[in-house]
Amino acid sequence: MTQDLIAGIERQLDTLAAQSLMRRRRTADSPTAPRQLVDGHPMLAFCSNDYLGLAAHPRVVAALREGAELYGAGSGASHLVSGHGRAHAQLEERLAAFEAPHLVDARALYFCTGYMANLAVLTALGSDPDAMIFSEALNHASLIDGARLARAGVTVYPHRDVAALEAQLIASNARAKIVVTDSVFSMDGDLAPLPALLALCERYGAWLVVDDAHGFGVLGAHGRGALEHFDLRSPNLVYVGTLGKAAGVGGAFIAAHASVVELMIQRARPYIYTTAAPPALAHALLASLDIIEGEEGAARRAHLNRLIALLDDTLKLARWQRPLSHTAIQPIVIGGNDEALYVASRLHEQGLWVPAIRPPTVAPGTARLRVTLCAAHTEDEVARLAATLNAFEHQLERSAA
Repeated sequence: MTQDLIAGIERQLDTLAAQSLMRRRRTADSPTAPRQLVDGHPMLAFCSNDYLGLAAHPRVVAALREGAELYGAGSGASHLVSGHGRAHAQLEERLAAFEAPHLVDARALYFCTGYMANLAVLTALGSDPDAMIFSEALNHASLIDGARLARAGVTVYPHRDVAALEAQLIASNARAKIVVTDSVFSMDGDLAPLPALLALCERYGAWLVVDDAHGFGVLGAHGRGALEHFDLRSPNLVYVGTLGKAAGVGGAFIAAHASVVELMIQRARPYIYTTAAPPALAHALLASLDIIEGEEGAARRAHLNRLIALLDDTLKLARWQRPLSHTAIQPIVIGGNDEALYVASRLHEQGLWVPAIRPPTVAPGTARLRVTLCAAHTEDEVARLAATLNAFEHQLERSAA
């Protein structure tokens, strides 16, 4: 009987392999940075979400070390038992103040991961079966799962389609309405039309939950993210920021009206029933925020924007498609799974680490390279990537002809 169970699993794996959908882990032997040692080989990485290059920043590393000396290695329990440390409290106060220009009566709550934060906010706000969640079609898996786990009903509106969302809001008789969207879409790099979405939410009495995983620290003059980028402020906003990408450490937070955050503390199962993140991480994140908010953060964002413009100027594609993106996420849509894997493999042979993204992460027929730029990249490194991609595409175009 056990062999039958294993055989069933192996058939599933064989099907994935036949569709070129098997995934592979690579092991980094050095800190997160553009120049890494991966599986024993030097690589130039264009795949990390460490957009500002803070994951190995000396100030952040020193703060993590200091946090471990102050608070130890672990928290020991959930926040509501005994695991809520002084560093957690300080970080939440700092994050609330950081996002306060865009929220009313702001309060913040720290989570172990962004996935948990998104599960928490949607299951807590959507705990009423008479509520309705309006979910963007290209939302991250964590938002999709959070909506599925909520007791509320769920309807999906097409990507960036404000008119379709308005029609759904008008037709809904739900007691509570929750619109949820990514700010920067993780596979295309485009931005949600947040001003228009917020206007609808205020008009129809809905919450607007914004997952700013790829915007926090990067967008806005001070790195406050998508809300600052669009100059938004409203009590209807519920903001989710990720701290393991541009902030360089780990975890996430929810910032919203104090009553919303209190509801999370009282009702959000992913917060209540998990051990708190090590307080040393929270201590390190205070150093990250100092950098993001200060002159160095502004300089890093400016350099990152120059790299984005450089790639736009130097990448000249004919066979593959490059959706318009003004963010650090720069997709190159190749189409078929096999060709995407082949190109990623060729790049790897040249010492360039760029992942091939395939279904179900993206729609069938839209397999792609997901290039991510980092403030720690140099202009020469971005030019090298563009030249290599241009050459590979030209070779494939000539072969096809």
